[in-house]
Amino acid sequence: MLFTAYVAFAVLLALCMGLEFSACRAKLTGSACTNPAFLRFQMDYYQVYFLALAADWLQGPYLYKLYQHYHFLEGQIAIIYVCGFASSVLFGLVSTSLVDWLGRKKSCILFSLTYSVCCLTKLSWDYFVLVVGRILGGLSTALLFSAFEAWYMHEHVERHDFPAEWISATFSRAAFWNNIIAIGAGVTANFFAEWLGLGPVAPFMVSIPFLMLTGIFAMKNWDENYGKQRALSKSCVDGLKCLLSDRRVLLLGTIQALFESVIYIFIFLWTPVLDPHNPPLGIVFSSFMAASMVGSSLYRIATSKRYHLQPMHILSLSVLMVFFSLFMLTFSTNPGQENPSESFLAFLLIELCCGLYFPAMGFLRRKVIPEKDQVGVMNWFRIPLNLLACFGMLILHDSDYKTGTRNMFTVCSVMMVMALLAVVSLFTVVRNNAELRVPSSQGQNELSSPEL
Repeated sequence: MLFTAYVAFAVLLALCMGLEFSACRAKLTGSACTNPAFLRFQMDYYQVYFLALAADWLQGPYLYKLYQHYHFLEGQIAIIYVCGFASSVLFGLVSTSLVDWLGRKKSCILFSLTYSVCCLTKLSWDYFVLVVGRILGGLSTALLFSAFEAWYMHEHVERHDFPAEWISATFSRAAFWNNIIAIGAGVTANFFAEWLGLGPVAPFMVSIPFLMLTGIFAMKNWDENYGKQRALSKSCVDGLKCLLSDRRVLLLGTIQALFESVIYIFIFLWTPVLDPHNPPLGIVFSSFMAASMVGSSLYRIATSKRYHLQPMHILSLSVLMVFFSLFMLTFSTNPGQENPSESFLAFLLIELCCGLYFPAMGFLRRKVIPEKDQVGVMNWFRIPLNLLACFGMLILHDSDYKTGTRNMFTVCSVMMVMALLAVVSLFTVVRNNAELRVPSSQGQNELSSPEL
């Protein structure tokens, strides 16, 4: 596995560089890229946001390994993950309202503090302390995916009065660098945990300086802004009405809940599947991120003027490929006949599909869900998503380790069949809907991050 992981990483990295180099000519041009005031504003945002992303990604490769290092059983680790998913549901429901009330700048500073405490809890061998840390991680993740973007949007439009069309330039570049940071974070985590021999807790300690700098730069360079107070109950009621009144929204929510809950379960399972074969977990993680970046690049190419594939087609393909990957995993994780290389390949395919899925789903969501109802609808989407993931973790908790892992992949395969049926239904409903077709010039801007 050691050789396989490094070769896969090198090949995927070269593929990423080749795809991005070929796309250089298609990058955004115009006054937004040369306006000095706008570039300074962008840098103030990126300086803080990229530090936060780096701190977040550094914690990805060795989270499961850390709990395993503390000699917890897989069932106990599953419960910790369930607590994290449950906190994501609860804090995700209120994060937008909390950020608007508290202030976006203060919320970003709060993120740096809560996530730092979350990292410090990883030094403890106490189970309860680790559960509390996971709950704090859920709060911090909710703030990461709400406060930073909300701060930027308000400053861009309200304070600086830059053209709204320039927002896509900022987020397109942020999506690109998010992938680069994720790849680099995996290598960095591997360096400290394995090459220096500091163990799986090391990446979490390395995250803390990044988090502190996030808070310091936000405090020093950002102005405070607030959002309009919106009643959570009204937002949820309006979202539910939209969900139930439009079949397209309901089908889209079904696909998202099924697909992304499977991805959550994959995030839990990849380490126990591969770790017994002693791979470099940080390099494996970077390979996953590189595969996702390849998927994002392929999405941009597929929706370009040359090929002009539509997001609906790409969404269908990504769901089908994930089903195929999970089907592979039901065989490669068969007790006594494990094939780690085949499992690794299947995981890479899943990540590549994520790179295709998220921009396609992001485009369709923006087109199908009215802007005023998006917060409420997304809250309803998150509930079944996290409940399905929690249910999967609890199944593992009550199962034998080896057969439980294989059975979980079988359950995930069934879920993806259901997602495929929902995709077919959605395709039937929107087949002649011109609104859901992406203009060829817009494809390169649809590289949005997952909203988990």
